[in-house]
Amino acid sequence: MSGPLLRGLARHFSALAHLQRLSLIARRPHLPSRCAICHSWPVRALCDACVRSFGQPLHRCRLCALPPPPSQDCCGRCLLQPPPVDQTLAALPYAYPWSGVIAQFKFRQHTGWAHSLATLLRNAPWVEPALHAANSLLPMPLGRARLLERGYNQAQLLAQALEPAKLQSKVLLRLRDGVPQSSLPRAERLQAVQGAYALEPRQAASIEGQRVVLLDDVMTTGASLFEAARVLRLAGVAHITALVVARTE
Repeated sequence: MSGPLLRGLARHFSALAHLQRLSLIARRPHLPSRCAICHSWPVRALCDACVRSFGQPLHRCRLCALPPPPSQDCCGRCLLQPPPVDQTLAALPYAYPWSGVIAQFKFRQHTGWAHSLATLLRNAPWVEPALHAANSLLPMPLGRARLLERGYNQAQLLAQALEPAKLQSKVLLRLRDGVPQSSLPRAERLQAVQGAYALEPRQAASIEGQRVVLLDDVMTTGASLFEAARVLRLAGVAHITALVVARTE
C-alpha cells in the first residue's frame, strides 16, 4: 500500500476517532459544570435549585399548550379550529431564564445541554406516558441550508437524549428553507410553512397507524409543528403528540 494512501487512511481514522470522542463527551450528562442560570459550581448544566425556582409546570391548553381559561382544558381558538394533533406538551415557558438557555443551546454550540433539557422534558406532566405509548419519536427537521449553517439539528440532539430507541430521524423531511419564523407575524408564518414538509417516500408506510411524538425545542405560533403534523396525519398516523421544551405565552 502506497505511502500517500496510508497517510490518507491515517487521517481518516484519526478524524473518526476525534468525532467518536466528542460524541462520548456530549453523551455524559453528569459531568461537573457551571449552572447556565445561576452559574454555581460544580453542578449539572441546569442545577436543581434553578429548576425548582423557574421550572414549575403551568396549566396549559391540551392542544396548543397556551394558557387556557381557568378550569378549562382547551383554549377558545382550539375549540373553534382544532389543530392536527391530539395533544401538545410543553415543559417550560419561553421566558427568562429559559429563552437564554435555549438560545445558547440552539445557536451557540452548547450541544451538551441536550441531556439537561431532555431531563426537564421527561419530568414535565404527561410527557413520560406519551413517550411510553409512542411507537416513534420524530424530531422536527431543518432545511439543508440551516443545517449547514448551524452544524446540527437541535431537535435531533434532544431526541437522542430523550428516547434514542424510538428516534426516527429520516421519516420527516424539510423540503425548503424559509425566513426565520420569529421574524413573521402569525398569519405569514402559517402561509410560509405550507408545503414545507414531506415524508421520505421509503419510510412513509412505516408510520401508518402509529402513535408518534413530534419533537421541537420551541413553539411560537405552532405553524411549523402543525404543518408537519398535518403531513403525518395525511399519511395515516393514528395519534400525534407535539412535544416542545418551551412555549411562548
